[in-house]
Amino acid sequence: MASRRAAIGLIAMGFAAFLSTGTCAQDYPTRPVKWVVGYPPGGATDILARLIGQRLSERLGQQFIIENKPGAGNNVGTESVVNADPDGYTVLLVNPANGINASLYAKLSFNFIRDIAPVAGLARVPNVMVVPKDFPAKTVAEFIAYAKANPGKVNMASSGNGTSIHLSGELFKAMTGVEMLHVPYRGSAPAITDLLSGRVQVMFDNMPSAISHIRAGTLRALAVTTASRSAELPDVPTVGDTVKGYEASAWFGMGAPAKTPKPVIDKLNKEINAILAEPEMKKKIAEMGGVTLVGTPEDFGKIIVSETEKWEKVVKFAGARVE
Repeated sequence: MASRRAAIGLIAMGFAAFLSTGTCAQDYPTRPVKWVVGYPPGGATDILARLIGQRLSERLGQQFIIENKPGAGNNVGTESVVNADPDGYTVLLVNPANGINASLYAKLSFNFIRDIAPVAGLARVPNVMVVPKDFPAKTVAEFIAYAKANPGKVNMASSGNGTSIHLSGELFKAMTGVEMLHVPYRGSAPAITDLLSGRVQVMFDNMPSAISHIRAGTLRALAVTTASRSAELPDVPTVGDTVKGYEASAWFGMGAPAKTPKPVIDKLNKEINAILAEPEMKKKIAEMGGVTLVGTPEDFGKIIVSETEKWEKVVKFAGARVE
C-alpha cells in the first residue's frame, strides 16, 4: 500500500511538473529576455540581433535586451549563456565562431554542441574582401601580387580569433601563399574603423557591417567569399574566380542553455520563423546581402554540426591554433 501511494505521488508530481512547464511556455515570456552577443555593437551579429530582437519584443510583449559581451573570440559571451539558468530568459546570438572555436581553441570550458540548444536559424551572409579606398590593388589578382611583392606590409584585420572573418582570411593565405599579419579586434566595428584609416590593409568582413561603406565608396570591395556573386553587389566578383575552390560564408541564429524547456524553444522558433517570413524583414536581410534561414530547431542544429565539421578542416588546413 505504501509503495502504491509513493508511485501515485510520483505520477502526480510528474503531471504537475508537466502542467507547470506547459503553462510556463504558454505565458513565456513574463519578463525581459537577455540576448547575449559576443561582440561590440556595430558588427553583423549585433545588427541582426537588434533587428530580430526588436520584432520579438513587439510580438511577445517583453523586451529582448541585447547585451554585448565581447572577448576571447566570442567565447566570453558564449560561456555566460552556457552557465545561465536554462529558463529561456538568457539566449545567445550563435555565429560561425561557435563552430570554429571548437577546433581553433586548445582549451574551452564548454562543449558548444552539448551545452547550447539550437533555437532557430536567422540568416546566412557572404563575407566580402575589402580594402581601403586608396589601396593600390583593385582586384584579387593585383592584391596577391602586391602582398607577395611587399612582405610584412599587409595587415589583415578581423573581428577576433575564431570568427569567420578570421578564418576566411586564413583560408585565403593558405590557398594563395601570401603572408599577412592577422590583427584581431574585439568586433567588426573597431576593425573597420582602422581599415577606413589605413592602419590595416584588408578584411574579410561579414557583408552586413561592410556593405554601407562599400556603397559609400569609403571601402573597396575586391570580392565576395561565396561560390556565386551576391545580388546586392552584382559587379563584385568572387574570390573563387581568381583562387579556384575558395568558398566561405557566415551564418547566424539563436541558441539557449542546454535543458531549456522544449516548449519555450519551440515558441521562440515559431516566432522567429514568423518574423523571417515578413516581407519587410526579408527585404532588410536581403539588403545586407543575406538570405533567411527558416526551419526547426533541429534544422538549425544540423547547420551547427555541419559547419563545425567544415571549419575544423579549414583550421587544420590553415594550421591555425589559439592556446
